[in-house]
Amino acid sequence: MKQIFDARSNHAETRQKTGYVAREKATQADYDRIGFMSGLEVHQQLKTKEKLFCHCPAGIFQKADDYDAELIRHMRPTLSELGEYDGTALMEFRTRKNIIYRIKNETACTYDVDDTPPFPLNQEALSQAIDISLLSKLKVVGEVHITRKQYLDGSIPTGFQRTAIIGIEGEIQLKNKKVRLIQLSLEEDSCREVSDIGHVRIYRTDRLGMPLIETVTYPEFKNPDEVKEGADYIRFLNRSTGKVRSGIGSTRADVNVSCKGGTRVEIKGVAHTGWMPELTHIEAFRQWALLAIRDELNRRIKDTANWKISSREVKAKDFKLENLGVPKDTTLKVFVVNLPQFQGILSHFTQPGKMFADDFSDRLKVIACIEKPNMAHSEMFEDAVGERAWAKVRSLLGSREGDAQLIFWGPDDDIKTALETIEERCKLAFSGVPNETRKSFEDGTTIFERVLPGADRMYPDTDSAPIPLEDAAIDEAVKRIPKLVSERIRQLMEWNVPEDTHTYILKNNLVPLMEKAHVELNVPARFTSSLFAHTLKHIQGQYPALPEFTFEKVYELLKYLVERNLDLAIAKRMLLHLYQHPKMDFESILITLNFKEVSKAEILGKVPFLIKKYKEIRTSPDDSAGLRWVMGNLNKLATGNISLRELSKGINL
Repeated sequence: MKQIFDARSNHAETRQKTGYVAREKATQADYDRIGFMSGLEVHQQLKTKEKLFCHCPAGIFQKADDYDAELIRHMRPTLSELGEYDGTALMEFRTRKNIIYRIKNETACTYDVDDTPPFPLNQEALSQAIDISLLSKLKVVGEVHITRKQYLDGSIPTGFQRTAIIGIEGEIQLKNKKVRLIQLSLEEDSCREVSDIGHVRIYRTDRLGMPLIETVTYPEFKNPDEVKEGADYIRFLNRSTGKVRSGIGSTRADVNVSCKGGTRVEIKGVAHTGWMPELTHIEAFRQWALLAIRDELNRRIKDTANWKISSREVKAKDFKLENLGVPKDTTLKVFVVNLPQFQGILSHFTQPGKMFADDFSDRLKVIACIEKPNMAHSEMFEDAVGERAWAKVRSLLGSREGDAQLIFWGPDDDIKTALETIEERCKLAFSGVPNETRKSFEDGTTIFERVLPGADRMYPDTDSAPIPLEDAAIDEAVKRIPKLVSERIRQLMEWNVPEDTHTYILKNNLVPLMEKAHVELNVPARFTSSLFAHTLKHIQGQYPALPEFTFEKVYELLKYLVERNLDLAIAKRMLLHLYQHPKMDFESILITLNFKEVSKAEILGKVPFLIKKYKEIRTSPDDSAGLRWVMGNLNKLATGNISLRELSKGINL
């Protein structure tokens, strides 16, 4: 059906006008043009026995349906000492959420729900935080002051997180630049979200209160690849201490992004550093697109202060909303909304595969708690409502040329909030980029999560006394810190270790083990790196891990082969069995592989016969084909008994 407004053409045109460039084609000049700027807040769980402010065990996790009790709470904002409300608190209050906590007796206590004052700060966690601060070249504070940081999304039952600054003003060394660190804090972790549907948000409290550190950088990353490099460096640095947890959820980063003329937007809880380049690239250009929308709206609308929407309730049966997922017999209220002078704005490009109208749908889901699908608009690419229906909407609303329209539906109790949310998002567009936190997806796109908390969200914790840090304790900590990550990387390069193995090795803190094998067993680091980052990594991707398997088992395997004077190549075949059966002794693994210990002389003695055989069946004049044929026939017998390099030297065609 013919459209009055060509939304798809407009989307393509606005994408081009905003100067969006796909990341694989982007250059530093593109990032300089839009003023790309990014910083990191990297959260890392510490490997402690107990939680930070109580004696509950840390690191024991429950299944979503495994709990002993449920606790329900609601958000209610209160005035600050300055007589102001926090924007995040107001937003959460409008959602009218029932926040449910699923509690397991084994991992929770009355402290978690603010019925008991905090116990003294976990000294094991404090010691680990000091070590990592020193490793990050941070200046350790002389006295630890515990503060409360407002946490208003319900993920901490008390509504605040206890946190303490341990180090300030440090730096990390990237390949081509240094990036300054603002601080490292020691704080308690939040709950894990189970679900967030409608007006009900459910959390598990097993992770709540676990000690973690937060490393905060200055916004000095000037392109997306630097962001990933910085996040990897901090992650590797933390793991090099051996005092942090690993695995899903143990490391999470909040990535702050802005562009020239934009504002700080926080992408929350990015669990994979591999996502960061695409996420930060798209976010910077999303803000650049919002600034273009701002400029266009301000050109069209001179009196933005008095601008407002108009709306009317309509009957669902008058529109084919079942095409959009709304049942025919729905009891939901249906409203149409007019947005004066917004034609072309709703289909304006913001992110790959997304347009400005998606912001309305996302906010209706988060703030008004109306599950998707929750709306349609007059610039949809595939118009399921129909031009005749939109003409009727425009007539009902008294729309003028240049206006845009929305249809949305939801429970009666949510309509008022929904209308406020739509008008609020429109008015925010007049200013450009809203301060907000956003949720990330693997493809690099993001959606609205909540309003960014105010700057004055921290205040002293009156339940906790300051903790002085003695110089002697700091001096002792200096002696036990490991090498810097930059020194680890330099060591790998000196060993001529392939660069494609660096990430795996640093992520798992394997340099000390490789060094031990190199010094004590004379095993080349290049071989060990391949054994870990190629062979073992592949095995880990194919088979489930057993708790008995550790990286130290690989060192023991290498030591066994060196002591038996067996060629190290057999380790790659043995590793699969060792990974699947960590308690199996090495002799039994060799038997399983049908390994026979044969002298080098005996193996080389078979070469003349095989050369003669090859010449009889030869199909290629190329001697290299013959070499491969002979070695292929001897490979199984040779592995573990003679190196392939030595074997190839003994084959003269």
